[in-house]
Amino acid sequence: MNLTHILFFILSGLAIVSAIMVLISKSPVHSVLWLIAVFFAISGHYILLNAQFLAIVNLIVYAGAIMVLFLFVIMMMNLNKDTDPQKNIWIKFAGVISGGCFLIVLISLVGQATEINNKQALTGIGNIGMIKTLGKVLFTDFVVPFEISSVLFLSAMVGAVVIGKK
Repeated sequence: MNLTHILFFILSGLAIVSAIMVLISKSPVHSVLWLIAVFFAISGHYILLNAQFLAIVNLIVYAGAIMVLFLFVIMMMNLNKDTDPQKNIWIKFAGVISGGCFLIVLISLVGQATEINNKQALTGIGNIGMIKTLGKVLFTDFVVPFEISSVLFLSAMVGAVVIGKK
């Protein structure tokens, strides 16, 4: 077993334990912090897949911006036990049954998946996840959609400023 396999199992274990802690944490703030740990583990998996750009974007956008937003919303809502309505036992039971059905479907789908022949997707293409390759493809093959999306983002930003000024 090489270092890549060991790192994969460590990151997978971290992701699974952190995801379970998101579900069983009593405090919503602790759940958000565990979710940030899940995002770090997923970014580690992206690095193992040679997709450094996705790893950095995952850390910046999800673990950085969105989780900070979630944390601020949770802190502003001031959740406590007194305002939380008690759930009926039948609703909890229905949730467990639907989650179990989803788990069975997921396990059957993973079991039906076939392996890639001779791992062609992972070998032979050494720069598949590199930023240089992504930039080259983005500014040669997809330059028109990239520029159109840039104009759309610019117009949305101008619209937000105009609406915010009123």
